[in-house]
Amino acid sequence: MALEKNRDSRRVIVVGGGPVGLFSAIRLSGFGIKVVLIEKLGKVNSDIRASTFHPPTLEMMEPYGITAEALSKGVKAPNWQIRMHSTGERAVFDMSCLADDTPYPFRLQFEQSELCKIMDRILNKDPLAEIRYGSSLHGLSQTSDGVKVEILEDGEIKKLKGAFLIAADGGNSKVREILGLPFEGSMYPERTVLVTTTFPFHQYLDGISNVSYCWDKSGNFSLLRLRNSWRVSMYFPEGLSPEEALDDAHIEDRLQSICSFGEKYEVLDKRVYRVHQRIVDKYDHGRIILAGDAAHLNSPTGGMGMNGGLHDAHNLTSKIKEIWSGGDLSLLNLYSRQRKPVAETAIIQQADKNRKRMTEKDPKKRREYLAEMQSITTDQEKLKKFLWKSSMFEGLELASSIS
Repeated sequence: MALEKNRDSRRVIVVGGGPVGLFSAIRLSGFGIKVVLIEKLGKVNSDIRASTFHPPTLEMMEPYGITAEALSKGVKAPNWQIRMHSTGERAVFDMSCLADDTPYPFRLQFEQSELCKIMDRILNKDPLAEIRYGSSLHGLSQTSDGVKVEILEDGEIKKLKGAFLIAADGGNSKVREILGLPFEGSMYPERTVLVTTTFPFHQYLDGISNVSYCWDKSGNFSLLRLRNSWRVSMYFPEGLSPEEALDDAHIEDRLQSICSFGEKYEVLDKRVYRVHQRIVDKYDHGRIILAGDAAHLNSPTGGMGMNGGLHDAHNLTSKIKEIWSGGDLSLLNLYSRQRKPVAETAIIQQADKNRKRMTEKDPKKRREYLAEMQSITTDQEKLKKFLWKSSMFEGLELASSIS
């Protein structure tokens, strides 16, 4: 077991090379703090995963040049809609009403994998940052002065030291497992299938937005436009195995039910997953702090999971900066007290509400939901209040109100 010598323990260790971990590392190095990031994958993650970026997230990433590059490669959604697919009736939420409050009054559709590439490139040019791909967490401990980590790298156990450890290692967090932290919550019964296709829905479906949540007779689905493709998220009935849910013929039939154009769909990617809503009791555990999916999971409806994790990273790294400059360690608990209520109310509960609305099968209740949403879109005051919340500004206000 090798102990790495001549390494500065006055640094922060980040576990997890997804958006939350990478953004945490970028922020810390930007504050002049050394950081080492551990990622078990051998290279930057290439999974598309999340694709929606809300206005405040774009604001947070702007100082690092991330937003400008993402805008040049992504697709803006100046509005989004809830749609009755069979009739084309819809409620369209025009985000221009936020123009006085943010330089980004829109959603941006941009692959998480591409975001990770941008962040990885930034860190690789930064002398204060070190990324260790292909390194998996093996063990960890902490004292009042710092943390010690054991990693498995190149077949050998190595030891690292740091002042703090940020656990950004996702829903199956190894850090959370080692700490023995309960992850209370539940799993939704249905499976979700995410399909990426080259089919240009915008050329065939009248009035479709770049972000559209749709009801149809067989259930519901969402359509999210990217630069050269569309992502289709579909719920399948309970009882289907993953193999059945991913069956080519099954997926083709479902896509044809959305839009039949006389040819077979070109599918670039397909994956099935289960959706959880879970949260830890608190985010700070001494000098070990959880962020993103390691701390909380939610339904993806509304695109708040990754954004919420990036907001965690922004808040937490600001607290570490203050501590680095002489601030009290209790700031880590303040981070937990600020961000956990946001995850509980503005993310998990709101995402669950979004999911329940879109999975509603009763035609009468769907009509009631649609009428309610349409009434919001025609009242500027109600619309702005609704979009302020759905764009995640309200959650940030909640966090800042806690001291």
